[in-house]
Amino acid sequence: MIVEKFYCQKCLAANSFGRELCERCGTRLMLVVEPAAVRFDPVEPPALHEEHLLERVSALEYRLMRLTERLEQTLDLLLRQARNSYFDHGLIETLIGVLNEEGVIESEKLNAEWRERCRREAEEQDEMQRRDELRAEIIGRYQGKEPTAFRNFVDEGMGQFAAGHVARGVRTLERAAALATDNAPLNSFLGEHFFRAGKMALARDYLERALQFAPEDDRVCLLLGLACGDEGEAARAKELLRDVVKRGAACFAAHYALGRLLAAEERWADALLEFKEALAARPSAETHYVVGCVYYRLNRNRTAARHLRKAVEMNESYSAALYMLGLVFLRAGDESRADEAFGAARAAGQDESRYRMQRKGRLQPDEIPTLPPLFSAARHARKRLVTSGDKRLAEAMREDALRVGLQDSEAGG
Repeated sequence: MIVEKFYCQKCLAANSFGRELCERCGTRLMLVVEPAAVRFDPVEPPALHEEHLLERVSALEYRLMRLTERLEQTLDLLLRQARNSYFDHGLIETLIGVLNEEGVIESEKLNAEWRERCRREAEEQDEMQRRDELRAEIIGRYQGKEPTAFRNFVDEGMGQFAAGHVARGVRTLERAAALATDNAPLNSFLGEHFFRAGKMALARDYLERALQFAPEDDRVCLLLGLACGDEGEAARAKELLRDVVKRGAACFAAHYALGRLLAAEERWADALLEFKEALAARPSAETHYVVGCVYYRLNRNRTAARHLRKAVEMNESYSAALYMLGLVFLRAGDESRADEAFGAARAAGQDESRYRMQRKGRLQPDEIPTLPPLFSAARHARKRLVTSGDKRLAEAMREDALRVGLQDSEAGG
């Protein structure tokens, strides 16, 4: 059988055999071949099949062909872009190498600063996305009588935050919070802001409201516990922090704060258990340092020295750990190693008065402190029971506490 004409699958116009495009509408022509089972099936002969089904199959075949062509073009474009990026990267590395050899720049410092900048930009993008999601959640939770005013306050406040006008943004969001005291996301956001700023009294007030309407939020519970601890509410702080630990959020911040509160009560054995949990959750120079301080207080000098050496190995410029190591050696009667540790502490922390005092000579045996400097500041204090004593530990605790809850939400998103 010789086919002289075949029909367009779009407009059904007859076309001569051999054409690629329809004479009437310009559509690429497709040939549809019926399956062999249909041709030889005596029950359902080919004549019973609807023509529009064949037309749809032809149209699908055409679209698949176009999609394949576009994917091939996209792949080619990506390969060219990757090749160009590779050459650009090679050129930049060569330029950095030449400048480093000439002493114009330091390649290691440049790489470190570049990685830090990329990290900051990624964090800023994540924060912007989180803020947008939070804005929608805050507005969606409102059930008051002034939705328009509330929405305007929230939009304006978040916009000011994004523009860098933090103080004005906070004031605007506080006006929104006055219209919705039961809005847990808004109160949590404001409480977190004041926690970051170190304004623990304000942080405690807003976080208390947030926890009232969102008691299952581990992050709010943890931040509130830390804020209460620094405001001198030790019993409330321990209750909240233990609740966080019971929920399975085994974070460094909760265990460290519990250890500090127990140390303020001179319950050193219990404090040591909490600090060991903090060490297990976050092995670092800071956690080895705090464990070494407790062992020093318990007169277990050899174990204290082991943890303090580990802290110095992980960070050679940790002046507080070097100073404590000097005290351990001095108590053990190893004056030469004590002098060496005190000298390293002076070199690493020249702004610290207690390190400068060592220039006048070693401490006398009756002057060696029994309480490490980390705990001495909060011994008789009514506030700052958690963040006093060591800035590095306080910063590590805040960083860890603010990260709780974000990883799970990112994984879920």
